[in-house]
Amino acid sequence: MQLILTPELLLEAYRQGLFPMAYNAESPHIHWICPEERGQLSITDIHFSKSLLKTVRSEFYNVRIDTAFAETIEACAQTTPSRPETWINEPIKKAFIDLHEQGHAHSVECWQDGQLVGGLYGLAIGGAFFGESMFSRARDASKVALVHLVARLWKGGFTLLDTQFVNDHLKQFGVYEIPFNEYKTRLNDALAVKGDFTLENTPMSEKELVSEYLNMRKGNFK
Repeated sequence: MQLILTPELLLEAYRQGLFPMAYNAESPHIHWICPEERGQLSITDIHFSKSLLKTVRSEFYNVRIDTAFAETIEACAQTTPSRPETWINEPIKKAFIDLHEQGHAHSVECWQDGQLVGGLYGLAIGGAFFGESMFSRARDASKVALVHLVARLWKGGFTLLDTQFVNDHLKQFGVYEIPFNEYKTRLNDALAVKGDFTLENTPMSEKELVSEYLNMRKGNFK
């Protein structure tokens, strides 16, 4: 019998340290993944280049939150010459769109001339954010979205940013691995925190948010 992904099932799986993947976009089957070593990014000490921060400060892209979640996950699921296969199949897309509609899954989007040119999406539970995937159709667009993401997680009181794996792309940001037992301890601590992704209690513009975050990080960039 084929497993049906529901928002409730996904939320519980992530709380236990599991996440779903498909072999490819066409596969209808879901595989539950639990790496022995878990990829992490520091919210307060993530590495950003000066050139990227210059792009962020220039407001070259119009950054929005949760205005095109379905389009963002669809773009993340598309294959590219550098990514000929994707692990995001239709059941995963549908389940995360349902999670978004319930207020659990979020997108950070970069827009230019009315077009969605980059972004990322993930799942927020308590004070933990699980980064799922990102895409870029314009230079540094997904990286700019990542800067805005960590600024939002910092302001919203999040304590854990899970990348699941370590890859070459994430190494430039200082991604690191921890054993699953340590990850589970950090996860449990984060789940006890009440994170505020939408910043409902402290509304501000994206420009104000990133400026405050970068001021907090002043002198901490290379």
